[in-house]
Amino acid sequence: MTNHMTGDPAPSHQAVKNLIARYAELVDDGDFAGLGDLLADAEFTGSGEPVRGREAIERMFRETVIVHEDGTPRTQHVTTNLAVEVDEQAGTAAARSYVTVFQALPELPLQPIAAGRYHDRFARADGRWRFVERRVRITLVGDVSRHLRPAGGRG
Repeated sequence: MTNHMTGDPAPSHQAVKNLIARYAELVDDGDFAGLGDLLADAEFTGSGEPVRGREAIERMFRETVIVHEDGTPRTQHVTTNLAVEVDEQAGTAAARSYVTVFQALPELPLQPIAAGRYHDRFARADGRWRFVERRVRITLVGDVSRHLRPAGGRG
């Protein structure tokens, strides 16, 4: 599948990869308003009920993720094993990837605290790719007590 304008598959694939990377950056920066903007057109499903819309997604992250004195969750979300499939004609894409979440605090040595998979769908509108769905499935859980509030989901 190639870019309908240039015949090159890289631009759409790279745009999708950049969105996936941006999600990790925003979570790790504690920028929940930015996450709301990034996922504004998407349905987000973690461990709870699906959430949709900029304000609802921002609120879910604020209520779920613990932010420390430096204004961040003190995490690093590492996304690997990324597989992206783009349908240029339809203006859609899908991606699968692994996520490993690391955390370190003065009282907590650097360690992986969770690992799982992302299943994402994207659409292109007005020449711009955006998330339309992110499903998070955490399969390995370590000590998330300094990352997630007890009633919160995982992401």
